[in-house]
Amino acid sequence: MKMWSIGKVADQAGIPASTIRYYEQIELLPPAERINGRRRYDAAILQKLNIIRLAQQAGFTLDEIQTLIHDFPADTPPSARWQVMAQQKLAELDKHLQTIQTMKAFLEQTLHCQCDTLEACGTGVQEDARREVKLNC
Repeated sequence: MKMWSIGKVADQAGIPASTIRYYEQIELLPPAERINGRRRYDAAILQKLNIIRLAQQAGFTLDEIQTLIHDFPADTPPSARWQVMAQQKLAELDKHLQTIQTMKAFLEQTLHCQCDTLEACGTGVQEDARREVKLNC
């Protein structure tokens, strides 16, 4: 079986070697085999790095990726792992979307502001039932 240096893996994966070392340090990746004190990897490392990259592109943090890889029972199929993690991430994204929509609505209100001073904007503030602030200027 062909073994690759950390530099070769880094080049193939398009990431710095320091990232690979960090992933090993936080146990996202298993420790590399060492030959004469140098890290050596087989081709399977690229698939593991691809999973990490895919999960990051989906918005998962390294801690969440750690959960995906290590915190399920060993016999849990990948599809079940992804489903659990995706449901949690989608709920989180829905909350972020609500916050973004509120921020956008407020910013759109400010486009129509006719106040002479910032203090005048503050006197016209109203809070609706959802505790969202609205300008009255």
